[in-house]
Amino acid sequence: MMKIKIIAVGKLKEKYWKQAIDEYVKRLGAYCTIDIVELSDEKTPDKASAKEDEHILATEGERILGKIGHDDYVIALAIEGTLITSEALASQLEKLSVHGTSKITFVIGGSLGLSPQVKQRANELISFGRITLPHQLARVVLSEQIYRAYRIMNHQAYHK
Repeated sequence: MMKIKIIAVGKLKEKYWKQAIDEYVKRLGAYCTIDIVELSDEKTPDKASAKEDEHILATEGERILGKIGHDDYVIALAIEGTLITSEALASQLEKLSVHGTSKITFVIGGSLGLSPQVKQRANELISFGRITLPHQLARVVLSEQIYRAYRIMNHQAYHK
C-alpha cells in the first residue's frame, strides 16, 4: 500500500480546516496510508528585508528536509511548478506505484513559499494554479486532489 506524507509549514488552528482534512484522511484510508506532518512556521515581520526572508525560508527549509526520508519521492507545491490536472495527478501517482515507489511526500511551504534547497530536493514541482492559496486551504485542496486521484485510478464515481 502506498504511503503518502504531507509536510506542511504552519498549524491548522480553525476547526473547519481540521474537519475538512480529517474527512479526506478518513476517505483515503481505503487506498493508502496518509500521514500529515505539521511544522511550525517562522514569524515574518512586517516589511521584512530580503535577508530576513532568506533566513526564514532557510529555517523552514531545514525543518522540511529533516522530515523527508532519503527514499521518498517528493512532490512540492510551488506557484511556478507545472500546472497539473486531477487526471495528471492520478496518472502520476499510478505510474509511481507501478514503478515500485511506495513513499510519496508532498510539501506545502509557509507564507514565503519554499527554500531553494527544498525545491532542489523535490523530484517535481507542481501547481494547482497561478494564484496564491493560504497554506490551510492548500492543504485541504491537496488532500481532496489526492483523494480524487485515487477515485480516478480506481474508476470510481466522484470525478466529474
